[in-house]
Amino acid sequence: MNRYCLLLLTFLSSLCLNAQDENDSLESPPDTVKMGTYIISIHDINFQAKEYELRFWLWALYDNVTFDLAKQLDIPNAKAIDEQDVVAVDVVNGKTWQLMKMRTTMKQNWKVGNYPFDKQHLVVHIENTIFDKNRLVFVPDELGSAYDRELTLDGWRITNFEVGVKDKEYTTVFGDPSSDMLHSEYSSFDISMDMERNGWGLFWKLFSGMYIAFLIAMVSFGLQVEELEPRFGLPVGGLFAAVGNKYIIDSLLPESNTFTLVDSLHSITFFSIFIILFLSAITLYIYHQDKIGLSKKINRISATAVFFLYIIINIVIITSALS
Repeated sequence: MNRYCLLLLTFLSSLCLNAQDENDSLESPPDTVKMGTYIISIHDINFQAKEYELRFWLWALYDNVTFDLAKQLDIPNAKAIDEQDVVAVDVVNGKTWQLMKMRTTMKQNWKVGNYPFDKQHLVVHIENTIFDKNRLVFVPDELGSAYDRELTLDGWRITNFEVGVKDKEYTTVFGDPSSDMLHSEYSSFDISMDMERNGWGLFWKLFSGMYIAFLIAMVSFGLQVEELEPRFGLPVGGLFAAVGNKYIIDSLLPESNTFTLVDSLHSITFFSIFIILFLSAITLYIYHQDKIGLSKKINRISATAVFFLYIIINIVIITSALS
């Protein structure tokens, strides 16, 4: 009888110890990893392919010896990690310090609504592939993180840079047999940058052909009302030139479901050239009604009205894009 009591007590004691160990493990705080970055360069910006190249330093300071920045690193919004070199690993005051140099091809949904006066928001999400947020969290090295002040982007300037952390939720546990939950959360170290384009130079390069096409169409107002072929031939030629200009610009940009600045300016140009053709037909009709003076007067008024309305509408559209 005493033997059975002893076995029962031993069994209950082991259950209590296991329960206590489980509670301790659940209540223990997750390991922290202090992460920082230094941006070296941003280059090969490709709007059509929706990508850009990024080179940067990345470092981590941590206690957990099972954590390995190089082997457990993941950048979910990267197309590819082109280069990943561990430059230094050291132990400082009992903490492991690891430094890496990286080159990645990043995915980016470019905002082209106000192109070429666009503003872009770039974000790099860096996650650990092994430990969820209950076992490991990132802490940003805000003071040490920065970007190279000599970093030059042709036509761009960086207006904001910051690093931070957040929880990234997945609606899966990736087949983990030890979990019966329907989702998992991982700590994410985020690098954020805002860039603004100084687009006036690019604007004139892109749209000079369109404006010249409009001016070619306007020349028809300076001809005699009865000159049929040049009065209609010049606007039609200008229309084809404007359409060609739009195709060239569209080939530089990704597909967009929104009505962009490029679409607005070309649509106004197409409509204005159509109005020129329509007014030329009206004045020609009045001329053949033996109302020569009236047809010439309508021609002068039409030329002035179309030109100044076109300029005003363009100014309004461009000013709205700049604001």
